[in-house]
Amino acid sequence: MTHVLKIENLQVAVEGKPILRGVDLEIKHGETHALMGPNGSGKSTLGQAIMGHPKYEVTGGTITLDGEDLLEMEPDERARAGMFMAFQRPVAIPGVKMADFLRHSTTNVRNPERKEGEDLIPMKDFRRELKDKMQQLQMDMEFARRYVNDGFSGGEMKRAEILQLAMLQPKFAILDETDSGLDADAVRLASESIADIGREKMGLLIITHHDKLLVHNPPEFTHVMLGGRLVETGGSELAEELHANGYERIRAAYPEAEAENLAMAGE
Repeated sequence: MTHVLKIENLQVAVEGKPILRGVDLEIKHGETHALMGPNGSGKSTLGQAIMGHPKYEVTGGTITLDGEDLLEMEPDERARAGMFMAFQRPVAIPGVKMADFLRHSTTNVRNPERKEGEDLIPMKDFRRELKDKMQQLQMDMEFARRYVNDGFSGGEMKRAEILQLAMLQPKFAILDETDSGLDADAVRLASESIADIGREKMGLLIITHHDKLLVHNPPEFTHVMLGGRLVETGGSELAEELHANGYERIRAAYPEAEAENLAMAGE
């Protein structure tokens, strides 16, 4: 079965202010999609709405995963169904070790019907799998003993997100500006790590301003968002063009969406 994430005419508001104004997008298992656009165009809003953040009110349209209505699911149910999001600014969870967090979350995804605290992945099996993934990602095992994102550098936070992605192996993953705040070497490592864990084994939506994260993960489709709409779609060459030349052509080509983008940004 080919898994499909389908978004139709999605409209989203934040505190009553319209942000997304009718987004249509279909991602199939094994595909990599890049989502690009100026600041404030609605890119992160799309990711948050897909995952069910309560701040983002869906006022119209549908989101389905293999025909099932995601909008009827709570965020944890969406995760158990096979959705994952790597956050632009991950939250620290003091007192919770990475290994414990990963053991529980991985168990929940693989056995979504279980009751909390029951039937965890056997420790021996979990440790072996975690060690394999961390070696693959060139991570020190001491990392797993630290509290989730507590005192982590920006690069460590992003690598922790990629480790979660490697362990959970979701059907679809949204990477919200995973390159944000990283230097060139850290972005290269993140790009290589995403490719190493097998991007072809899931559907990827990479939200980014730059093409560096796409070097090892060339998108089959690049979408441009402006004013809460997807105004243009192309291949990897579109991402290269935007990185090289910016959004001037896009802004000029879609004046109505540009006006909406300026209004959203309060300019």
